[in-house]
Amino acid sequence: MARSFASSADTAAKEQTLEVLADGVYALTAEGDPNIGAIEGEDFLVCFEALATPVAAAKWLARLREHTDKPVRYLVLSHYHAVRVLGASAFDAQTVVAHETTAALIAERGEQDWASEFARMPRLAEAADSVPGLTWPTLTFADRMTIDLGGDRGELVLQHHGRGHTEGDITAWLPRRRILFAGDLVEARAALYTGDAFHREWAGATLDRLAALEAEQLVGGRGAVSRGRAEVDAAIAQTRSFLQVMLREVAAVQQRGGTLAEAFAATHAALVDDYGHWPIFEHCLPFDVSRLWDELSGIERPVIWTAERDQEVWALLQG
Repeated sequence: MARSFASSADTAAKEQTLEVLADGVYALTAEGDPNIGAIEGEDFLVCFEALATPVAAAKWLARLREHTDKPVRYLVLSHYHAVRVLGASAFDAQTVVAHETTAALIAERGEQDWASEFARMPRLAEAADSVPGLTWPTLTFADRMTIDLGGDRGELVLQHHGRGHTEGDITAWLPRRRILFAGDLVEARAALYTGDAFHREWAGATLDRLAALEAEQLVGGRGAVSRGRAEVDAAIAQTRSFLQVMLREVAAVQQRGGTLAEAFAATHAALVDDYGHWPIFEHCLPFDVSRLWDELSGIERPVIWTAERDQEVWALLQG
């Protein structure tokens, strides 16, 4: 039986939970929908991620304003995907921060990604006509940037740990609190989207660097907040295992001269028992396997996803 395209049939509202992780540190989780966060400075806010539309972002900000009325000085974007960035105008941030590669990716493929993601996940694109245009960073960096939070709040460290979910992922790390906002480099009990990924680097050095931080709380891109070292380590291990299984299965099919469809079937069979009940598993996997097939075939950078290409891949692998 053919499945409904991506998340087009997912129309049920998700319960949002605002969690206070420490004094002045907040996360909003939503049953597998994209997570978002905020960190208070002495007299300003740093917000992490922007959601898909200004209307969706305004609802998050209304929840946040129940705790703090400080102005948003920095809006940090972990990567370029539309459902993470197109709500930026609601924040009225002084500075929009991203990795320099994220800025280049927005220029190269932002328009196509916008059309692709809103078609894949229409429920997240609430009041899509409220998006004023592409979100452009006003400040970029290559490796590491620190924000002095003022008073005795310490620093917030923004860092690129290597290629992973995209070429330009960054995290936000509070060393004093040992809290990590990992973006989509780590998912806690939620399936991985890897359609723009660098699987081998992500599963290896990039996750190694995240694990080395020894965070005690971790906010991934989707799923519940991981609390305590055991849960943090488990979230990183689950993310790594998903990638490693994909790498093993797709490589095996390629090595025996099989097809993309066969690689998808083998990967699905290998993952479904452990991960199939997680949010957006069926949605993500065709795009994941397609990208990994390309990567293992020597296509270094991800092919741009368009609404038309999305439908073609879906029809081939989930039709």
